[in-house]
Amino acid sequence: MTLQERFLLSRRGFLAGACCAAAAPILTPVTFAAMPGEKRFVTIILRGAMDGLDLVQPYGDPAFAALRPMLGRTPETGLIDLNGFFGLNPAASALAPLWQAGELSFVHAVSTPYRNQRSHFDGQDMLESGGSDTSQRTGWLNRALAVMPRSDSRKAIDINTSMELILTGPNAADSWSSQSNFTLADDEIAFLERLYARDPAFSKAMAEAKETDLSADSLYGDTKRGAGIADMARLTGGMLRENYRVASFSINGWDTHVGQQAQFKKAAGDLATAIVTLKESLGGDAWKNTVVLAMTEFGRTARENGSKGTDHGTGGLAILAGGAIPGGKILGQWPGLADDKLLDSRDLMPTGDVRELAAAMLYKQFGIKPDNLTGKVFPGLSFDASSQYLRG
Repeated sequence: MTLQERFLLSRRGFLAGACCAAAAPILTPVTFAAMPGEKRFVTIILRGAMDGLDLVQPYGDPAFAALRPMLGRTPETGLIDLNGFFGLNPAASALAPLWQAGELSFVHAVSTPYRNQRSHFDGQDMLESGGSDTSQRTGWLNRALAVMPRSDSRKAIDINTSMELILTGPNAADSWSSQSNFTLADDEIAFLERLYARDPAFSKAMAEAKETDLSADSLYGDTKRGAGIADMARLTGGMLRENYRVASFSINGWDTHVGQQAQFKKAAGDLATAIVTLKESLGGDAWKNTVVLAMTEFGRTARENGSKGTDHGTGGLAILAGGAIPGGKILGQWPGLADDKLLDSRDLMPTGDVRELAAAMLYKQFGIKPDNLTGKVFPGLSFDASSQYLRG
């Protein structure tokens, strides 16, 4: 058997299998839970470390332009002004009507407690487990199911061949196997190329896979990738219209070390597509009772790098959408981008814990008692800071 036959029995299988070692899986799971009531809650995990300073740019900060000479924008160069200080990247322009309708907010400078080597694996584990370290092996959304009122009627379903950590735990979950054919994002392709760069055999096989029509059409096509994201969001909305009230899925493509402008445009477009399609699929009445929380494992460096990208950072951005949120706001405490305000002279300083935001939304939607949120769902977390996200 030749090298390509051994490692590329299916070119798609080769790349998808190798990508399991990358920042995110290629097959994006969608997780659901069912319970009574009209309140709905959706989490979207943005895998790869989204650059919040690119999605919602602080063009009014005096230090921003010098830190982002290539990536930074202003309203005069296409940025969609939000409040005279922050602006939305035009790649996510489909979200602008939600902002204007009071159905979209952003939370800058939030993070998990993770501060170590900026590993995607550890960062995502902490984000999904909700713990203060990487030892927690159950997901905070799974633990939340156990303390939601009338939880005796709850059930969960994961649309994938394996379950994400966020819903992993003792509470029973059904499982669907999705046949969706999601394409590889540019950051995942770049990871594989770096991974195999020093192994001639694998590097050759990777190059051969990229040159095939199958790879170009099925793995790299923006149209097919966008269609897959829309289909996933449409499925999620349909399930939430019926008996399900909690859903979770992921969007890949945020690890933008090189050539960020093009990569970020695709990923931000995917995010906008997912949220807008979710609203359309849910319909007006259900959307009014919905909170969507999108979050990432950590942010990216405040200063762009020499490869026209950004590296792993700390403080990040969370997104709130839906008819049940305090909308049209930039929430959280902005720390500033001056040299003496950055963490380790490189990162946006985190001023909030993203778990506090998640706890606030669980409290708002399902009335989970604060002592259960801080004792069982997010052990050790203080609920006091969560109240800032419940106003408005």
